[in-house]
Formats: sequence, C-alpha cells, structure tokens
Amino acid sequence: MTQDGGRAVHIDTSKPHPARIYDYLLGGKDNYEVDQLAGDQLAAAAPEVWISVRANRAFLHRAVRHVIGSGVRQILDIGTGLPTSPNVHEVAQEVAADTRVAYVDNDPIVKAHGDALLSRAGTTGIVLADLRDPRSVVDHPEIRRIIDFDRPVALFLVAVLHFVRDTEEPERIVATLRDALPAGSFLVLSHATGDFADDRSEAEAVYDSATATMNLRSRDRIERFFDGFELVEPGLTQVPFWRPDTTPPPGSEAIGFYGGVARKNA
Repeated sequence: MTQDGGRAVHIDTSKPHPARIYDYLLGGKDNYEVDQLAGDQLAAAAPEVWISVRANRAFLHRAVRHVIGSGVRQILDIGTGLPTSPNVHEVAQEVAADTRVAYVDNDPIVKAHGDALLSRAGTTGIVLADLRDPRSVVDHPEIRRIIDFDRPVALFLVAVLHFVRDTEEPERIVATLRDALPAGSFLVLSHATGDFADDRSEAEAVYDSATATMNLRSRDRIERFFDGFELVEPGLTQVPFWRPDTTPPPGSEAIGFYGGVARKNA
C-alpha cells in the first residue's frame, strides 16, 4: 500500500506492470520477480528489446533537448514510468534551469518514487492519473500548479500509447490533449510497432497477463496521432535514427519503436 493525498492506494505486485518491466529491461532495480520473468519472456520473443528500450530512452533525452532548445519551458510527461537518471527534468533543467516539468503515471509505485525524488513545492511534480481520462490529467490541480496552458507546453507520450487499446480511442485521447495546448507547443511521441518483424504475437502475449496489454501499430497508424501538429525533420522514424548524436548501435534496423517530434502551429 502507498498513500495518495492521504488515501491508501493498493499496489498490485501479483501481475507484471509495463513500467516495472521497462525498468528491468533498462537495468533498474525498482521491479519485482514477476516483472523480471515477463521481461525475460519478452526478450526471448523479441531479442532486440534490450537495445530498443535504451534507444527509446536516448530518443527521449534528445527530444527533451530539442524542445527546450526551441524555447519551450514546460513539459507534461504522461506515462513517465519509474525514475531513471537522468530524468526528463534533469535533462531539461541542465539546458534551462527554469523549466517546469509535470509527470503523470497510473502506477502507485511510480508515484511513490516520484514523490521521494521531487519537491512538490518546486518546479517539478508528479500526479497519479490515467492517460485514458485526458481531461482528468489537464484539469488536475497539481498539473495546473506547474503547467500554464496559456504558454507553450511540450507534451511527452513516450512508449505509452501502445498500452491503450483501440476500443479506448487513442486518437481521441491525443486530440483532447492537443486541444488543451496553445500554439507553439510540441508533441513528443514514441510507439512500439511490428513493422520490422514477421511475427510479434509472442511478444504481445507477454503483456496479456500484465496490468496493460501491448497494442503494436503500423507507421501509418502511429502517424495519425500527430494530426494537428507539424512533424519536424526527419519526421516519424525508428527512434535511433531521430537526430542521432552518436552512431546508432548495431541491430538498430530491427528496433520496433517509431518516434517523432511535432509542433502545433495554430
């Protein structure tokens, strides 16, 4: 159990959780045996997952530096996952110390770790909320304390939308968040795909017993999430090839993550 605003929140450790599986694959320690077993099963079905999660994390860091370098000083990171240093606020505030960062996740363990890491009175904070209810995110008082939606915001949806089923209308979710952002804002998004593998059904099946299922989508489908935004060069690409600052690791052509950064012009 953990506390959220004085309310006891149950932490389910009987099922693997995507954030904890991801933490395990990144070499973190904030995971349980059930998450480690799921991670090993995932890697057996899709061996490139080890370099994929690291390439996705590196994409996140480059995207943070890009949006901060473009003048944005506010980040809303939804589906942030367990803290992994350097975190978004650390990367951003290294470039611009006045950057404000609001984290959102639906896992109480993520919230507990975030509360221990962040100062609630400062320019960073974390809330327990669900991407599937986007209005509850943008209307949350803690989000409103940190983020001024009258000024440009960089919205981060990194490795999270593939845990939203089609029946939960992911395009509607992104559109609701987009409409809350003013002109000059950015969308940073990455998403798992099966485009570079003949069959990823075994990998998807690992998440059938987890707290959220995996929903791989094609490039064309992922590109729809950027409706209302203008993709910056090089557009939607596999994550290691989005403005790389080092040589992409061997095997990058098999990485099943697309990533892109786009600007809202109106």
